[in-house]
Amino acid sequence: MRFSSLLPAVMTAFIAAGAQADDLKIGLQDDLDGLDPARSRTFVGEVVFESLCDSLVAIGADLVVKPELAEKWSWNADGTELTLTLSPNLKFHDGSAIDAAAVKANLDRAVTLPDSMRRSELQSVKGVEVVDGLTVKIMLKQPDPTLLPQLSNRAGMMLSPASFEKAVTAPSCSGPYKFVARQQNYKIDLEKFADYRNAADYHFDKLTFMIIPDTTVRLANLRSGALDMLERLAPSDIPSVKADDKLQLAQVTSVGYQGMTINVGNGTTRAKGLLAKDKRIRLALELAIDRNVINDVVGSGIFQPAQQPFAGVSPYHNKDIKVTARDVAKAKSILKEAGVEKVSFELLFANSTTSQQVAELIQAMAAEAGFDIKLRAVEFTSMLAQTQSGDFDAVLTGWSGRYDPDGNLHQFVTCKASLNYAGFCNEQVDKDLNTAKVTADFETRKKFYDDAQSILQDQLPIIYLYHQPWPFVLAKNLKGFTPLPTGLISIKGMTRAS
Repeated sequence: MRFSSLLPAVMTAFIAAGAQADDLKIGLQDDLDGLDPARSRTFVGEVVFESLCDSLVAIGADLVVKPELAEKWSWNADGTELTLTLSPNLKFHDGSAIDAAAVKANLDRAVTLPDSMRRSELQSVKGVEVVDGLTVKIMLKQPDPTLLPQLSNRAGMMLSPASFEKAVTAPSCSGPYKFVARQQNYKIDLEKFADYRNAADYHFDKLTFMIIPDTTVRLANLRSGALDMLERLAPSDIPSVKADDKLQLAQVTSVGYQGMTINVGNGTTRAKGLLAKDKRIRLALELAIDRNVINDVVGSGIFQPAQQPFAGVSPYHNKDIKVTARDVAKAKSILKEAGVEKVSFELLFANSTTSQQVAELIQAMAAEAGFDIKLRAVEFTSMLAQTQSGDFDAVLTGWSGRYDPDGNLHQFVTCKASLNYAGFCNEQVDKDLNTAKVTADFETRKKFYDDAQSILQDQLPIIYLYHQPWPFVLAKNLKGFTPLPTGLISIKGMTRAS
């Protein structure tokens, strides 16, 4: 990485060159995988899209769906048709109209594009019909209470159809800022879109995202004034930030999780070892890991140990699922029962400071139980490509989280889901989660998630590690920022004091 190979002071001077008062510079931990919402898999992609691409609807921390591109919507009596009416006079960044035909083109593309990451999110969609210039009707195969929440995220982000072919590298989107340039693993430049419907709420002419994986370097650049803001502060730096009168800390509880995904069936080359084929080996690995140590050593007490994808703030959190306590003796006993004394595998992870620390802790703890783990750090986008293709044994992964439980589970563990990196497939899990998708009653729906989780806790395609809060740090002169539980960054209403 360009940043990790240079001294912080050198980088500070380099980033600061050319900085303008109306240019808000935000430090990101990772680079994104592309600028096409239909193909995007990364959390940092969502962070950038928050300013670049508007969705059909929005959803806030209060779980209430709100208008965005669509000013109103309605369901038919049996919940199989959603009719959306767009606000008038909206434009894409290329000047073309945001109309019903464009919405249909985007949704059709998200459902049919061969490498779309949105297909599992929109699997209930049977078809899309243009009713009139500003009205579109989405027909469903069955009722789907998850559809509106999905349309508040990447599945509902609208691109100009004229930009579809170049969307990965140069999208023409619909948000308050438009794309200018991207230098991979370095920065992304956006500029204010003058014709945006709420342009007066955005007070910076330029928005620059700087890619800086090293947490120490990110903070050094913020302190020097080369950055205005950063996401994912290292927990160990929280006390010094709180003591710095030039900085402000903004934290919020995450609705997502961090974990380790095991390749149990993705591809034909790496999903062959004991870790992939024997759930007892995966249980022994889990028993070798002390989540409290990860919390204390890496998280400085703020990485809440996790055993499931739903954080404690979620009404779908299962209180009966307790965090597995470390038990090295039991882990060794299970390996002996499985006929092995040592299990070797490779743990893939993105080369950020936090991921490196977590990986090294897992390696050391698991070694005491009989696991020989080789660590492999790669660029974040390379990690995504390898997990998608199945070129891994186990990988450290994370998910920023969704307010609706479907978004935290279905697409990761159902048989043909787009983000099922584990290659896990279980008929009953599919049945439970597909039924939960179309169930409106809370208690009934929660039972389907609980039933699916009982199988997942037994099979362990994903070993959940912790729920990570989102610590943001801003220069003291920035006003109006509110952190979101999804970890996204909205700069609406933000200003810089003179």
